[in-house]
Amino acid sequence: MSLYQSMVSVIEQKIAPLAGSIGQQKYVIAIRDGFLAALPFMIIGSFMLVFIFPPFDADTQWGFARGWLNFSLKYRAELMLPFNLSMGVMTFFISVGIGASMGKHYKLDPIMTGLLAFMAFLIVAAPYKDDHISTQYFSGQGIFTAIITAIYASEMYALLKRKNITIRLPKEVPTGVARSFEILIPVVIIVATLHPLNLLVESMTGMIIPEAIMHLLAPLVSASDSLPAILLSVLLCQILWFAGIHGALIVTGIMNPFWMTNLALNQTALATGAPLPHIYLQGFWDHYLLIGGGGSTLPLAFLLLRSKAIHLRTIGKMGVVPSFFNINEPILFGAPIIMNPVFFLPFILVPMINATFAWTATKLGWVAQVVSMTPWTTPAPIGASWAANWALSPVIMCLICMVLSAAMYYPFLKAYERTLLKQEEDKQANELALNS
Repeated sequence: MSLYQSMVSVIEQKIAPLAGSIGQQKYVIAIRDGFLAALPFMIIGSFMLVFIFPPFDADTQWGFARGWLNFSLKYRAELMLPFNLSMGVMTFFISVGIGASMGKHYKLDPIMTGLLAFMAFLIVAAPYKDDHISTQYFSGQGIFTAIITAIYASEMYALLKRKNITIRLPKEVPTGVARSFEILIPVVIIVATLHPLNLLVESMTGMIIPEAIMHLLAPLVSASDSLPAILLSVLLCQILWFAGIHGALIVTGIMNPFWMTNLALNQTALATGAPLPHIYLQGFWDHYLLIGGGGSTLPLAFLLLRSKAIHLRTIGKMGVVPSFFNINEPILFGAPIIMNPVFFLPFILVPMINATFAWTATKLGWVAQVVSMTPWTTPAPIGASWAANWALSPVIMCLICMVLSAAMYYPFLKAYERTLLKQEEDKQANELALNS
């Protein structure tokens, strides 16, 4: 058995089934749905950073830039409000989204389950002192707490429902009223368990639950920003894609809590004028590592347009426009790239090499860091600049990654092209032989 066949066998028999089961796991789906629900609010909140912190030097004398800077300084408090009520409370949206997804899974009322999850988060993450509620853990630092409390609240609600521990009202009572009474017992249980637990943890450690969780996860959060973590996540994504499984969905589901935490810390640093602490965020993933989709195939789409093989040229025409918006299934399954031994090495290595160059350049201060969220469908050079507060250096970095990707894909494409041309010639020769 060849090395490639052995690798394919391991992927098919070991990795693919494990990844498939993880991808269908209810908690992974719920977390992914929670972040998807929060995404529109966080994108708009991130977009506000452009207006609050314009991409111009503080000493600029350009009239337009000077006017924008003066406007942002004068009205900063007012401009910060939409940001604070979107990115600043991202955990609200995430906890409700996770709760609603878990409610759908257990055939519970999604709205009531989402609100129960939200209340569970507030109980442990919103300490009330001196007639004020602390908002410290409403943004990135409370993400892991929001996930845990949402899952706990949903599971508790489902358990009580299965055990028929609920308040039943006559059928004549309106549905809305009946739902309100149905959730009374879960609310009591959540309050009676989480609040004493929070007080106990605080008395023992001097930290409330969100603070304790972040303290425990600090090494993991820090490690998630390292180059080995980036390469490992990219490798996993590409291997799954090569096996025909949507690797990005699984990897982003795992990495989103870390990305959101790091994003919140970068935005806090930007607002205070401090150095940005983190590199690996979703904007880095989308616009440097997955240019055109999994495998960074946008440059490959351009190469396909110039192919001598009719099949590849046709796939290039079909796939180039979607690839601009990071949708590359026509190329992955049409060329095909999936399970094609010719493209195994470049498909795996191209994003990893791009990651190494982009991370190193950013670490050295040559490329501006990500401070805002962008839709994953944003074309790579535009998205890279947008995510870094419209800096120019990410555009250059993205173009360099595209050139590198094209150079690495080219020899493998030519080898595959020769194979297809030989097949076309043989087919034509057979047809001529049959006709004669």
